Amino acid sequence: MHVPEQRELPARDVVVVGGGIVGLSVAWRAARAGLTVTVLDPSPGDGATHAAAGMLAAVTEADFGEEHLTRLNLASAARWPAFAADLAAASGQDVGLQRRGTLAVAYDRDDLAVLRRVLALHRRWGLASAEVPVAEARRREPFLGPRLAGAALVDGDRAVDPRAVHAALTRALVHADGRAGSRAGGGALVRRAAVRLEQDHAGRVVAVHDDAGGRHTAGAVVLATGTPRDDTLLDGVPGVRLPVRPVKGLTLRLDAGPGLTPEHVVRGIVQGRPVYVVPRPAGTGTGPGSGPEHREVVVGATSDERPDDRRAEAGSVFSLLRDARALVPGLDEAALVDVTPRARPATPDNLPLIGATAVPGLLAATGHGRNGVLLAPLTADAVLAALTDGGVPLRLPADAPADLLGAADPRRFATTTRRAPEGAPA
Repeated sequence: MHVPEQRELPARDVVVVGGGIVGLSVAWRAARAGLTVTVLDPSPGDGATHAAAGMLAAVTEADFGEEHLTRLNLASAARWPAFAADLAAASGQDVGLQRRGTLAVAYDRDDLAVLRRVLALHRRWGLASAEVPVAEARRREPFLGPRLAGAALVDGDRAVDPRAVHAALTRALVHADGRAGSRAGGGALVRRAAVRLEQDHAGRVVAVHDDAGGRHTAGAVVLATGTPRDDTLLDGVPGVRLPVRPVKGLTLRLDAGPGLTPEHVVRGIVQGRPVYVVPRPAGTGTGPGSGPEHREVVVGATSDERPDDRRAEAGSVFSLLRDARALVPGLDEAALVDVTPRARPATPDNLPLIGATAVPGLLAATGHGRNGVLLAPLTADAVLAALTDGGVPLRLPADAPADLLGAADPRRFATTTRRAPEGAPA
């Protein structure tokens, strides 16, 4: 077995392992605050970020028994307009923030009963949603199908284009130290895989080794790895357990011509099956012969407890198209241009892992499940506050629970069963 020769690389304030939308958000915020940052990822943005539809759905993602997660989502959703504006200014690239809100629709009477049960939950938790007559929903979206049993309007749930966000974050990060008069630190994206964490004699994480023999010395390391195929990175780091499991999802991207797509995000229940239709702005179409009025439309909603095998099952593709066209029949005329299966990183309690671990110098930003895009701004701000030890304060909404981030503390899964590194004290 070939062992790469070790190469010592320049010391950085922060090394982020994982270059998806969460990892790059953390890195960009850190660089903006004046820290030097390296991101390690062999294929940045090719995981859950590449498949994500980008719904900022703090309300319509609310589920029974998950009020704390909902509060986290709401706090991050409130950050998105400023985050998108700052990122567009830093990168010179639009991130496709959609501001028209979401329509939640029910296909038949049983689906309407489910929708009304969810709306009752919204009322109990003080979330902004309202049932509207089907005629009103159809007035707002003339392309809705003829058979609908009910509808609700959720003005605060929006969407963004995750692929555009990732491209903008990449550009903003690598140019973070190239602006005259800027106080930003340096940003670098290294397309290598992290293979080992190094600790000093006191147990502090002080470096990351990559698969090309590079040793990246760091003041702090942030794990934002999503669902890594090799989960041995924490071997030999006692006291840290980040139990992230893969939950596979499938999204379809369509190229739709003029007059075929809704203006709002449409989330529906079709005979008990969830489905969503997320339109992008005009000019985002990518199919053959796509013109300036064509749009990308993302269809999805599948969630399967299975590994990230990157396989798209024919039945899942059929089901998504069947249910999406039941809600928006015009999609029958759109071209199917992309089928993307990926796994989302989920934790046992479905809450993310954000902040310092039990090991000095090691932080986590992973386990976001279906809400990685939505939670990216809050995660970045929370990790930055931890990196600077309060030097950059984390500002939360006035109505946020005092322990908002407590439930996302990575130390809730801490263990001492792992093997200690050589030279570490017993």
